[in-house]
Amino acid sequence: MPSQVMTDSNLYGVIGAGASGLAAVKNLRELGLPCECLEREDEVGGIWYYGRPHSSVYDSTHLISSKRLTEFTDFPMPAEWPPYPSRQQAFEYLRAYARHFGLYESIRFGCTVQGVAPIARPEAPDAPWWEVTLADGQVRRYRGLVIANGHNWDPNWPAFVGRFEGLMLHSCQYKTPDVLRGKRVLVVGAGNSGCDIAVESAQHAAETVHSMRRGYHYLPKFFGGLPADEVGERLLRWRLPLGVRRWIASWSTRIALGRPERYGLPRPDHRLFETHPIINSQLLYYVGHGRIRIKPDVAELCGKDVRFADGTREPFDVIVCATGFRISFPFIDRQWLNWEQGRPNLYLNVFHPYYDNLCVAGLIQPDSGQWGLVDYQTQLIARFWLGSQQKAPAALRFKQLKAGPPPELSHGIRYVQSPRHLLEVEHFSYRRRLQRLLRLFPTPGSKVGA
Repeated sequence: MPSQVMTDSNLYGVIGAGASGLAAVKNLRELGLPCECLEREDEVGGIWYYGRPHSSVYDSTHLISSKRLTEFTDFPMPAEWPPYPSRQQAFEYLRAYARHFGLYESIRFGCTVQGVAPIARPEAPDAPWWEVTLADGQVRRYRGLVIANGHNWDPNWPAFVGRFEGLMLHSCQYKTPDVLRGKRVLVVGAGNSGCDIAVESAQHAAETVHSMRRGYHYLPKFFGGLPADEVGERLLRWRLPLGVRRWIASWSTRIALGRPERYGLPRPDHRLFETHPIINSQLLYYVGHGRIRIKPDVAELCGKDVRFADGTREPFDVIVCATGFRISFPFIDRQWLNWEQGRPNLYLNVFHPYYDNLCVAGLIQPDSGQWGLVDYQTQLIARFWLGSQQKAPAALRFKQLKAGPPPELSHGIRYVQSPRHLLEVEHFSYRRRLQRLLRLFPTPGSKVGA
């Protein structure tokens, strides 16, 4: 029979030991809030634990945000590392973070979460127990719960018409170029992963075609030897208006790369910054050399051939679908996450508007690095929960904020209406908002940032 434990415990729970879960454990423990983390694998790292079933990175993956705008707030990446660390370095960084802060002792490995549900407490209707059922039948109860299972692991397969007789992979299944070598390859989807895989295919496949539904703006990884996002960060710190930043970035990109349509790519149908940024210095190079050919949307799969929206038809051996991921929490009913319009409707994409002790960490897609933002998210979770225990006035004020109208997280940018932007946030204003909220909860010795 399943065993129930800790029904009267003050223990908090964290689901997942990827970057978000590790930050949650570290920041809860730092404020003296006892917690345990449930992780299905045998090591930390989440999607960066390469080769595991739910790891979506491929062997040649590098960060598309610079290390300085990706790292946690109090654990810098090594100075000798390159500006864009590899997937091996990202994994080692997360392991080093866990070792440095002694997080391993709070992590239970080999624990697959099967179900999460609230257990009402009449004395605290907005703070129920959260009962977590594991795959082995164990049942754990927590005073509060941080869900940190990530949102880049459940593949979003396109609804193609017809049938393909070759090999079809999602980008999360793609690992090495062996499957592309000497083949006729179609890459579907023009996000960062799709562009990276198309570039890799151009170096190994007999032929590479890249299908994209619209034109995009492409930013080089470096401007004047500096990572592109660090240059953008300077413009944001100077408080330049969006229109001025857009003009500077567009002008600089045209000087560095030229217009996409000059290479044969479709002309963008939106302004710069209105889609998640495509950071790639090589796609235009290989398109310009004829190693990547551009096609519009797929209209139909026809056995060994693919028919495109322009009416043309070509044979392929391999299709790689770089079509993103679904927002997925398979272990908890959507009603408990206040699900609306394709995603959980949470304050700052973190805090449940009603339940004070249920949060989701890392449920954002910023236009720069993520881990530092998640660090601030989980610092705020920890301070709110500690303040709630202490009945601090700041906790009551924050409770009212999170139950009110949701703030605008785009900082004036009108993102293209697309599922890929359901979690999009403008990183600079989002970070400052988190920092301001953290100052509601003064903690001796804490460092909130500038």
